[in-house]
Amino acid sequence: MSPIFVQRYKFDGQDNHFSQAFPDLCAMRVIITAATNGEWMPSFQKINPLFATNNKKFSVGFHESGIGLLASSVSLMKMFVQETPTIIIQVGICGSFDKKIPLGKVFAVKDDFAGDIGVMENKVWKDLFDLKLDKPNDAPYEKKSLPNPWLKQYNVLNLPTKKAVTVNTISTDKNKIELYSGRYKASLESMEGAALHYMGRDLHIPFIQIRAVSNYVGERNKAKWKMKEAIYNLNETLLQYLDALYKMPNHA
Repeated sequence: MSPIFVQRYKFDGQDNHFSQAFPDLCAMRVIITAATNGEWMPSFQKINPLFATNNKKFSVGFHESGIGLLASSVSLMKMFVQETPTIIIQVGICGSFDKKIPLGKVFAVKDDFAGDIGVMENKVWKDLFDLKLDKPNDAPYEKKSLPNPWLKQYNVLNLPTKKAVTVNTISTDKNKIELYSGRYKASLESMEGAALHYMGRDLHIPFIQIRAVSNYVGERNKAKWKMKEAIYNLNETLLQYLDALYKMPNHA
């Protein structure tokens, strides 16, 4: 599968392009996106057949964005232009700054920040707003952040919510960890979330970001990670989410 755009999906042993499988305008077109296909593959393999057939009312496609802000920004835009989804669901594993959060726990992200755009000057971090390159409420920002305005409508499982920060370099330095968790009040860290929030807010595309905690930020001993548990919990939640979304009156 292409790391930029997954153009073909396999159901019942046959490859079908999403647009070919669903030629008519659907009441709800759902795209599930993740940095890697391994993060949504269990759901892909277990998806309700009702969502993977020629269903004009509710249809689901899968998208692999690639890793990091650059790849995910370009890939998400290509996907949106080609597929015109009703809602984008970004799923993935993440790190947690808060060691009180149990590994494997699943959250919906209510607010995301682009954490590493700026400059370190005289040992003081200055972001776009400190540098006056953007104003705190310049679209699509709101008070320097990228909150999800559709969260109340689309958090259909009432998942617990947390703030997140998106970075291109995974945090291992103690000072940066304190900076991100302190300045942005972030509990979670990913490498793609802010790309979705930025695009969704800017283009008025409903979205939700669902993350499962696989590790604590700064912990590089992967023997202490709970990757399998996080991916399992993430996908069980995603399958439940799709069922709940389908049952919403008029599919939201």
